[in-house]
Amino acid sequence: MSTLQLDRHGWLRPSAGVALAPSPNHDERPPGQDATLLVMHNISLPPGRFGGTEVIDLFLNRLDYDSHPWLPRLRGLRVSAHFLVRRDGRIVQFVATDLRAWHTGVSSFQGRERCNDFSIGIEMEGTDTLPYTHEQYGAARRLTAALRARHPLNAVRGHEHIAPGRKTDPGPAFDWARYGREGGWLRRQLPPVP
Repeated sequence: MSTLQLDRHGWLRPSAGVALAPSPNHDERPPGQDATLLVMHNISLPPGRFGGTEVIDLFLNRLDYDSHPWLPRLRGLRVSAHFLVRRDGRIVQFVATDLRAWHTGVSSFQGRERCNDFSIGIEMEGTDTLPYTHEQYGAARRLTAALRARHPLNAVRGHEHIAPGRKTDPGPAFDWARYGREGGWLRRQLPPVP
């Protein structure tokens, strides 16, 4: 697999397995703020279904809410993440990393509120309990290397760690030890061992 690189605005350079789908759901980071936190999520729409266009459509505000009985509860939601890593390892980018994606909601990390201000969000296509794929871990490793080369990321957490009680992702199925080892993170940069 080729090495991933971000351009000067924080978009991945076109390469095999990378698609750009700019989302309107973003805004500017606060002045002088760069991303220091990486947040891992999971998503599947409808829950437990993979490979469709629903996640992309949600982030692009074009989701057909009537296509499945579960989807109407998302009506009016305006959210995004910087990246989606599909089950086969393909990556979709929605927001430039220099901009603020809307992925954390009410959140806190090390006493700082509003984690969207200083984080980058990666959505892994999956659920809390279904193992993630080898291809996803490989894509996450490559993406993490590109992000760490461009931004001063010094910690990674799951959505569950920055919004406890409200969020549960990426869940117990996410192999933090594997991701940490492959991503070159120090133990202190990863979530505490339960």
